[in-house]
Amino acid sequence: METNKLRVIKDYEKLNLEIKEQIKLVYPNGYSDHLIEFKNKDGDKVSALPFETDEKIYMVRMSIKKANQIIERDTDYDDDGNLKEHIKEKYENEHSDVDYLSENENYEEN
Repeated sequence: METNKLRVIKDYEKLNLEIKEQIKLVYPNGYSDHLIEFKNKDGDKVSALPFETDEKIYMVRMSIKKANQIIERDTDYDDDGNLKEHIKEKYENEHSDVDYLSENENYEEN
C-alpha cells in the first residue's frame, strides 16, 4: 500500500456505481469479515472496509451491522451472502481493464 495516495473516508452510499462494483469483486463473500478499525482525525474509533485504487485508498465507513444489511439488500448477492456467479462474471468483464483489482489482497480470480 503506497503512503502517498490520497486517503478517503466515505460512506458506502456515497460511492459511485463503478467503485461499488469493483468492491464487490474484491469482496465477493461480503464485507463484515474484512472491516478494520482505526481512529479518525477527532480520535473516534471508526470501522471501515479498505479498498485501494491507483489514485486513492478508500476507507468505506460501515459497521458490521451495516455491512450485513448492505449485502442482505443487494440483489447482486445470493441468500448466503455471496456474489452471484453471473453478476461476478459481468463485473469482471466490465472492469477487466482495471489493473488495481488484482492488487487488492482479497481479490480472487477464477
